[in-house]
Amino acid sequence: MNGVRTTTGKTVEPFGKMFGKLPKRALSRVGVVDVGSNSIRLVVFDGAARSPAYFYNEKVMAGLGARMAQTGRLNPDGVERGFAALQRFAALAKGMDIDPLTCVATAAVREAADGPAFKDRVERETGIRMHVIDGEEEARLSAQGVLLGWPDARGLVCDIGGNSMELAEVADGRIGKRVSSQLGPFRLQQVGGGKDGLRKHIKKVMAGLAQVMGTHHERIYLVGGSWRAIARLDMERVSYPMTVLHEYRMTPKAVADTVAWIAANDIGALKAQTGLSSSRIELVPLAAQVLAQLTETFAPAELAVSSYGIREGLLYEQMPDSLRKRDPLIEAARFTERQMARMPGSGKKLYQFLRPLFQHAAPERDRLIHAACLLHDISWRAHPDYRADACFDNVTRANMAALSHPERVFLGLALLHRYKNSRAGSPMAPLFKLLSDAEIADAEILGKAMRFGAMLALDDPADAGKLIPDGKQLILKLTPTGRKLMGEVAQARFGSLCAALGVEGRIT
Repeated sequence: MNGVRTTTGKTVEPFGKMFGKLPKRALSRVGVVDVGSNSIRLVVFDGAARSPAYFYNEKVMAGLGARMAQTGRLNPDGVERGFAALQRFAALAKGMDIDPLTCVATAAVREAADGPAFKDRVERETGIRMHVIDGEEEARLSAQGVLLGWPDARGLVCDIGGNSMELAEVADGRIGKRVSSQLGPFRLQQVGGGKDGLRKHIKKVMAGLAQVMGTHHERIYLVGGSWRAIARLDMERVSYPMTVLHEYRMTPKAVADTVAWIAANDIGALKAQTGLSSSRIELVPLAAQVLAQLTETFAPAELAVSSYGIREGLLYEQMPDSLRKRDPLIEAARFTERQMARMPGSGKKLYQFLRPLFQHAAPERDRLIHAACLLHDISWRAHPDYRADACFDNVTRANMAALSHPERVFLGLALLHRYKNSRAGSPMAPLFKLLSDAEIADAEILGKAMRFGAMLALDDPADAGKLIPDGKQLILKLTPTGRKLMGEVAQARFGSLCAALGVEGRIT
């Protein structure tokens, strides 16, 4: 790990050795403050080291960079709002016993004439040490944040803030070329020449970026609040059934349609429809023009929204390679099981018991089977009448990385069938359309397999017997212990599993 490079060229390690206790796979609680041109956010991470959870998350739309392109200085109102936010964040961190609280500042503070004075005041009066980073470092950290969420990410990372937009290549777990531009919405507010002048300016700057980065990237990963706001509007336009922004995908045509839709609608009405803040949505029309030109210039096959950026990139910076290579989904599922299951560790044993049923599963499906088994018992505290829907809802909305929207629904549906034979009348039915009929059937089989395996033993089903697929038969070979456990309900669940598989069940 190289540490974080500041605008002075100095390299620092703001978190120290936070991953020193690697065998526990748990992250000591750490806090990050991201001082951007539009928002200032405090995030406190906790939980599984490879897939950290958000213990605390608060942002203030301070607008430090508003009108900076015109004045060369930070927005005075933004300075006071930002300072008040940082005072609050310092006090919150002290109450949560977080030390040190890491603070990274980007375009507004690094470019404003009074940026150094703001930094000095913050450090002097709050005790927060502020690291001001340059544009290429901002691009690198954003790309590392994408790698935390997408270990196999390959393409171009595009991070938009209020005063800048950064691009970085990412492939094979590494970050390549990086470049920073002044295509942030605050900057674009000062471009003259009306709509035509603005369009020509964006096109010219984007063409220069394409010369540096190339236009061969199949996927663009979108990082930043303005991109997420546009994605949320795209969801509204197409009546998308899920509102999780991370891993939301858009085609170039969808981007073009949504940009036109935004231009044709009243921005206040769109704000009311989506719940976006006033300070966020007022930048959307400009950001939408940048996104339209980005898509036209670089011509990706798809664009994917990332909720992970600089803050997560700072965590990834500190991870040893051995930790980076672990699957974020499996690590998060293991951590959740340890925290919430009745019998932590039983999920791995259930997975081993059921593997004969899924011996031909592709690796991407096998990891979902593994995760489902680890999570199969975490909803036991919910009321029995709502347990199936509760676990579906928990998984589809969970803060888990390396999990596409269809994969979320597959995992949720499998867990729904872990607790309930039928999905008829489920309030979650609109989400099922994200899966094919074959995927729905596979999720049902997995759920019924877990439902039976959990019935056979609370701890290790292998103590009761083993499953042997044999052509059109599924043989259950029981041990003496298993014969005692194979009661009426267990037999019914075995029969239900066999029916879902389309095979005849035989118990020996």
